[in-house]
Parts: sequence; C-alpha cells; structure tokens
Amino acid sequence: MRLALFLHPRVDLAQGGFTVHWSTVIGLLALWAVYQWRVAVHRRRDGLRLPAGRQASLAVGLLAMFLTLNGPIHDISDYYLFTGHMVQHLVLTFVTPPLLLLGVPGWMLRPALAHPGVAAVARWVTVPRTAFALFNLVLAVWHLPPLYNSAMFYHPVHITQHLMFLVTAVIVWWPLLSPLPELPRLSYPGQMLYSFLMTLPMTIVSIFIVYADHVLYPAYASAPRLWGLSPLADQRLGGLIMWIPGGLFFYGLASVIFFRWSTSQRDDRAGAQVHAG
Repeated sequence: MRLALFLHPRVDLAQGGFTVHWSTVIGLLALWAVYQWRVAVHRRRDGLRLPAGRQASLAVGLLAMFLTLNGPIHDISDYYLFTGHMVQHLVLTFVTPPLLLLGVPGWMLRPALAHPGVAAVARWVTVPRTAFALFNLVLAVWHLPPLYNSAMFYHPVHITQHLMFLVTAVIVWWPLLSPLPELPRLSYPGQMLYSFLMTLPMTIVSIFIVYADHVLYPAYASAPRLWGLSPLADQRLGGLIMWIPGGLFFYGLASVIFFRWSTSQRDDRAGAQVHAG
C-alpha cells in the first residue's frame, strides 16, 4: 500500500492554494448546462418559470460537490487523514443529494419514465426498503478494508466508490424528497421511521471502525501526520464523525418531519372547521 505514495504524489498543504481537478469541474458544469437548457425549453414551451429557490438549491448542491471533490477537503481525505475522508463522504451522501432532489422539478424527470425499462427500474429502486438496502449495502461494503484500500490505491476505483455513494444516496433520499408523484414519498410517519432506521447500519459500520485495535486502512498509516493525530486516533475520530454527526443528522431530520406532520394536521383540522362552518 505504500506504493500509492509514489503513484499519487501528495499535495503539500503548507504551500496553500486550492487544487482543482478539472474532470469534476467539467462534469458539474455539464450537469448545470443540461439543467439550464431544460429550464429554458420549459419556459419557451409552457411559459412557466422555475422558482429561483429550486435553481438555488441545485446550484448549492453542485457547489457542495465541487468543494468536496477539490481543494483542502479532497487533499486531506486523499493524502493525509481518514477523518477528512469521512467528512467528504458525509457531504457527498447527506448534503449534496437532497439539495439536488430539491432543485430538480418533477416535469424534468418525467419524460424518462416514458421508457418502460427506465420506469420499471425507477419504481424498484425507489421503493423504501430497496433504497435503504442499496445505500447501506454500498456504504458497508466500501468500508471493508480490502475495497477501501483498493480505492486509496487505484484512482479509477476511488472514482467508482464516489459515484456509487452519490447514486445510491440520491436513491436513499428519494422516499423523503421525491419530486414525482408517480414515485411517491413516504407518509410523514413513514419518513420518521425511515430516518430513524437510517442511523442503524451507519452505527454498525462506525463501531467496526472505532473499536478496531489496529489500523484498518494502511494508506493512512504511511501518510504524513496532521494536527498530531496518530493513524489509529485518526481512524477512530473518522469513525466517530460518521457515527455521531451522521446519527444526529437523521434524528434532527426526523424531528423536522414530525413538526411538518403536526403542522399539516393542524392545517387539515382548520380547513375542516372552515368547511363545516
């Protein structure tokens, strides 16, 4: 695994600057261009404008992806600390996907469902139990030492890892934020249960990492040290970041859903009283 040091020279953080990987920039700009093209076509054809909030949501999601895959977060996660990699993965799975889903309107995705094969796959992967299983299986398998170490050693494997995280994260967020009634969201109680269950697999993976008595990922053992963290301390801190902030994120989400549910019930009761009067 130490050979990776020679295949992928480390970035010297002391030199400052902001490293940019142009493949990510090209990909993100292409996504934004396609999005704006579809918005323009919809406006010319139907005379409807996409709310600025949706466009802002998608823009922030793409910006979060850019900042995660470039600059200091990328450099620390790839060349120095496992902890940095966990921060990167949390942003890629818990920040970017919901912003993208909030930014894309249903009419932009609906034409894809006209293809029977696409519609069948979409219906299958967005079923809550399937979405839950796909994401958490990908999360667990990629944190097994053989696969994780391969991702650190071979850049194409690393790219595959991130793409699988992003795709399955969009899928796992679908039951909570679906923009298409054809592929509906869960009810509010279902969303709360789903959010709670999301904490369980991540906790199991985190415990495996935190309580390991040796370094699971040798690429970080041979890395220059940052902030006085030993390789084992870095590994445990990274596991705790996945465990505690990741878990609290979904507990907080369940709380938000509960308050939205309560508000919707009050609105329904108020509407019923108005009609009765």
